[in-house]
Amino acid sequence: MASISVQLVVRGRVQGVGFRYATVEQGRRLGLDGWARNLPDGAVEVVATGDSAAVERLVEWCRRGPPSARVTTVDRTDGPANVPPGGFKVRY
Repeated sequence: MASISVQLVVRGRVQGVGFRYATVEQGRRLGLDGWARNLPDGAVEVVATGDSAAVERLVEWCRRGPPSARVTTVDRTDGPANVPPGGFKVRY
């Protein structure tokens, strides 16, 4: 089982629609470590580490988001992330 890390910056109508909390729920279901947080410019940043197939499922989910979100773009950066083990959380 290969482990990967990604950083996503999700843009569109993604704040005020439960995007962070829904992302955390998805990350936990997939057994990933990481976090989601709102950015000052209205985007949501997501950092995830774990099994490559599970991370890719989260990335695909982030391209849609919860029903009330309207995702326009997802910028992805692959590479090592400084994510300590401990599950998926909302970061403030």
